[in-house]
Amino acid sequence: MILKTFIEPPIDNNNYLITDEQSKDAALIDCSAVDDDIRRELESQGAKLKYILLTHGHFDHIAGIRPGLTTSLTIPDGENNQEEKPLVVMHKADLGWLEKANQYLSMFGMPPITIPKIDIYVNDGDILKLGNMEIKVIHTPGHTQGGVCYLAENKLFSGDTIFRESVGRCDLEGGNFDQIVDSIENKIFTLPPETMIYPGHGKITSVEWEKEHNRFL
Repeated sequence: MILKTFIEPPIDNNNYLITDEQSKDAALIDCSAVDDDIRRELESQGAKLKYILLTHGHFDHIAGIRPGLTTSLTIPDGENNQEEKPLVVMHKADLGWLEKANQYLSMFGMPPITIPKIDIYVNDGDILKLGNMEIKVIHTPGHTQGGVCYLAENKLFSGDTIFRESVGRCDLEGGNFDQIVDSIENKIFTLPPETMIYPGHGKITSVEWEKEHNRFL
């Protein structure tokens, strides 16, 4: 796996680009914005963006998705461009948050977006193929009802479910603290201790570290 991290506006979200080294199929985990660094990285790898994997539906994780976004992350100039589009993936329980995206974007002084179409709805235990790489979907409700983590090799992309020594906020619609604790203890902490955790904000951590140091659990 090739892994690159891009910290994007509006609130310093971690967006992760993962690429299968053999097939050069790539996935972008969360899409807060699309900047030139992401475009250049895809070009330098000769990679093709197959998926945009959303950990949940909050505005700051979807704001970079827009019509015309293609596998090379270029915006086509004409209507006849037939370049394949990446498939947008999310859990269906977070659809309601997509409709609220522009309300929250306006609070941050950001322009409205066209609400993205979800191409694939995933459930707990689903497997997505990225070339020879398997990406497992782990449903982890608590921050939102449709929150998921993506497990690829020994790396867990946790969105806003768990952070280094913290957990996602549970005071917004659909949030539930007891539920997020259950998700972490019974879905994340059952993974091997050496599993690295790549959160939606902040620094990377590990299952082992969080078991010992996360003050919320």
